[in-house]
Amino acid sequence: MTADTPLSLRIQSGLERVATAMRADDWASARAADVNPAQLAVLSALDGRATGLAVREIAGQLGVSQPSATESISALERKGLVHRQRDAADARSVRVLSTPAGAAALAAAQAARSVGGQAVGALAPAQQQDLLVALVAMIRQLQDSGALPIQRMCVSCRHFRPNAHADAHRPHHCTFVDAAFGTQDLRMDCHEHETANPATRAATWAAFTADRGPLQAQTER
Repeated sequence: MTADTPLSLRIQSGLERVATAMRADDWASARAADVNPAQLAVLSALDGRATGLAVREIAGQLGVSQPSATESISALERKGLVHRQRDAADARSVRVLSTPAGAAALAAAQAARSVGGQAVGALAPAQQQDLLVALVAMIRQLQDSGALPIQRMCVSCRHFRPNAHADAHRPHHCTFVDAAFGTQDLRMDCHEHETANPATRAATWAAFTADRGPLQAQTER
């Protein structure tokens, strides 16, 4: 790369290097749970989903083929970390659910993560918040382009009310818990997430990005 390389390509290159370190971290945390990274990704996708996911949904979340997802699910099933059951709404379909052992394995894996957390922790609070907002924006763009399925983020949830309060520290509101919260508290993977319809998601994003006053006030503190 040179000084003339577009900023977007330089950022992409930086993200690729971060991803390399994160993949190494994935292997370390997966070993702590006695699984491989693909199996750990399945456990992560199932986390907090009381009714489980269909195989195709897991494949979509992970960005892999259904046969690949099935292979990981079968390995986890043999280890007693997940189980399959008939869908109560459609007896022809099967859903995959995490077991208590699967939840414990995921917790062990998350506790073993270190590289990414240390790198983020080295940033100043304002930098961490700016990075969080930037990641939310990137993930939303990937969702809109079809590269990612809808993620369980605040900005795609029907309970999220952005910039609903004048308080610069807690401008947003969650109707699920009926409480105000700050931009630094935006969820990337909320178990209580309920996907809003496309029109509501678009309106929510417009409201979130329209008034940057509270966000600017927070980041300058």
